[in-house]
Amino acid sequence: MGIFEKKTVVITGGASGIGRAVGEELARRGAQVILADMNSVLVRETADSITAAGHRAKAVTLDVTDPDAVKKVVDDTVSEFGRLDYIFNNAGVVVFGGASDFSYEDWRRVIDTDLYGVVNGVFAAFPVMAKQGFGHIISTASIAGLVPIPGAISYVASKFGVVGLSNALRVEGEELGVKVSVVCPGLIDTPMKNSKMINIDNEALLETAPKLMPAEECARVILDGVERNKPIIVVTAMAKIFWALQRICPRFLLWLLSRGHRQALGKIRIQAN
Repeated sequence: MGIFEKKTVVITGGASGIGRAVGEELARRGAQVILADMNSVLVRETADSITAAGHRAKAVTLDVTDPDAVKKVVDDTVSEFGRLDYIFNNAGVVVFGGASDFSYEDWRRVIDTDLYGVVNGVFAAFPVMAKQGFGHIISTASIAGLVPIPGAISYVASKFGVVGLSNALRVEGEELGVKVSVVCPGLIDTPMKNSKMINIDNEALLETAPKLMPAEECARVILDGVERNKPIIVVTAMAKIFWALQRICPRFLLWLLSRGHRQALGKIRIQAN
């Protein structure tokens, strides 16, 4: 019997991308998954496809920027199933563009979703798990939470916050029986590739990127890390290389990122004009 068998799991951003792939994989491994997402139609379709395959899934509509709504999902889950074993704080958005081109609303939208969405999940789930004496909080950051990737500054700010929050919470949770991990994926094939672009050609940007890892493969890597209770789960070889360079030679990495950023912008502008 796997560790996810008969466990109760809440996944935010569960309608598509990494959240959907994690939910499908957990359901196959015997978990009861509660998929939460703003897209009520798509999250219901995702849950229906899981149950049609003979597994257990439930869909709820949720805006992770609303702390009361997040707490209600957690409380309702515990009330219905008697426990909360895992919460995946996975919902996220990204805006690509130069820092000087960002509106204040661009900053707020990303940070409210990507950082406060995680804060709201922790606020709701951590006390429940501490009282139970068990549970695991897994929050999705990004390689941009370990390495200062240019071109998405609000995303970097929020994801660095998620990494720091998770690492500190892991220390606090240890004596209470609550495990904490943070996921830092590299380039994954998800709907995020269709995110808002400010003065950037989306097609040109994608052409400059290496091959994207399928979300299903990413989900398997994540769950392997969760099984091993890894504090930081880095996904994709390129992300691991960048993280290693950040620790070993950060000045070289900054030079490399700056050089790559200039080259990418040059290609984007040429193709966009």
